[in-house]
Amino acid sequence: MAVAGFYRRILPSPPAIDFASSKGKQLFVEAVQHGTMEGFYRLVSNFQTQSEPAYCGLASLSMVLNALAIDPGRKWKGPWRWFDESMLDCCEPLEKVKARGISLGKLVCLANCAGAKVQAFQTNEITIDDFRKYVRRCSTSDDCHIISSYHRAAFKQTGTGHFSPIGGYHVGQDMALILDVARFKYPPHWVPIELLWKAMEHVDEATGQHRGFMLISRPHREPGLLYTLSCKHEDWVNIAKYLMDDVPLLLKSKDLKDTQDVLTVILASLPLNYSDFIKWVAEVRRTEDSGQSLSSEEKARLALKEEVLKQVQETDLFKQVGEFLSREDSCCKMLTPSHENNLPEIAASVCCQGAEILNGNTGVSAGYCCRETCVRCLGANGDKPVTVVCGMVVSGNNEQEFDMLVPSSSHVRSGCCFSGMKNEIGSHPAASDVLTTLLLALPAKTWIGIKEEKVLRELQKLVCTETLPTLLQDEVLHLRKQLRLLQKYHEDKVDLDLSALPSS
Repeated sequence: MAVAGFYRRILPSPPAIDFASSKGKQLFVEAVQHGTMEGFYRLVSNFQTQSEPAYCGLASLSMVLNALAIDPGRKWKGPWRWFDESMLDCCEPLEKVKARGISLGKLVCLANCAGAKVQAFQTNEITIDDFRKYVRRCSTSDDCHIISSYHRAAFKQTGTGHFSPIGGYHVGQDMALILDVARFKYPPHWVPIELLWKAMEHVDEATGQHRGFMLISRPHREPGLLYTLSCKHEDWVNIAKYLMDDVPLLLKSKDLKDTQDVLTVILASLPLNYSDFIKWVAEVRRTEDSGQSLSSEEKARLALKEEVLKQVQETDLFKQVGEFLSREDSCCKMLTPSHENNLPEIAASVCCQGAEILNGNTGVSAGYCCRETCVRCLGANGDKPVTVVCGMVVSGNNEQEFDMLVPSSSHVRSGCCFSGMKNEIGSHPAASDVLTTLLLALPAKTWIGIKEEKVLRELQKLVCTETLPTLLQDEVLHLRKQLRLLQKYHEDKVDLDLSALPSS
């Protein structure tokens, strides 16, 4: 027997006040006059409804990222770069989010991976007065926004844990405007700050941690030009733990005589799948978008990536890593990604990911396959040739060609205009580039346990970020921030068998 579906819910009022009601309109006008609705306009310009019952966190984050005008650096659909829920999958597979929802820690990770500046607070870490100050701060400007993680029961609403942005604040009534992304269920509504705080004090049953809120703003510049960390890999917890917790202990426990000894200790135990953890970033585009030449914007973006790669290879640490990898007794073969010598293999490994990006897929790669891949050049009007990985993605009766623009440094031989040729190293960031950047991103305290003073001084000089060029320094600091966030939230990687679908 068919069961009738739900068309919205009646908003329990009190305690909430419907934004579109007479009282809600009055609160809005008064808040505007008081100057505490400045963040509202950009948010409402990007207001969206979550596309899945458990996507409240993803919808809230994509809405805020778009309100802050943060460029995702990759295309959504057609030629457009725009944040969408389907693109927020670097910290948790979308199928898991769809089935179980997402925690505050994972949403913080997502915001950071997307290039935002993030501060997260759980209710057991600060006071309600602190929260009120943050709400007022973001309500009087349009350069920061708050996403609240709360339990609906406090508002007498149906459902459990939920995420939504805060759209404004009424000082006199001490009320916050919740821009509920489950618009199919409840409209935007005003709630008392004290009640919202109580709703955030609920413990998330999936993690055993208090709920709270995120303060999100634009960074000084868009990070992750060349590299970013991926939390989609199943072993990301182990890799992050090894780098942040185990490496300092290993260095402290060994008698190290020189830099090569240090590299041996670190890299010999590095998980084999580290190359799935630190990703190099390439621009993905449909081949029909730009024909055989690059747009001026694509050229500028690729030039920045190439400059970062060049700066990595100019460091003294890069030379040390290269020397280590060239040694016969090193773990070079284990550390070198299998695709390093063959760019077409890169296309085979990423074509389905490219298809998801281009088509706004929900992240399920099943059903996609790569019919063909090759490597060729793009360039016109005297421009230097650019290495491009080309792929043909097939899904059912649909076919889609795509290009990935690959950064390459002038310090290495270009592998352009070849297809399937072995031993063409250097046409994309290689193992030595990745390892150098990863070592630079480790916190300064990593090295202080080295017993030999001379070796310690040499390592500290090699990994010092203060002397790096600005682009590379920003890249390294971005990765370091990501590592710290992963370390903070690695205990949040809980695989619980939740019996009920998360309710918005």
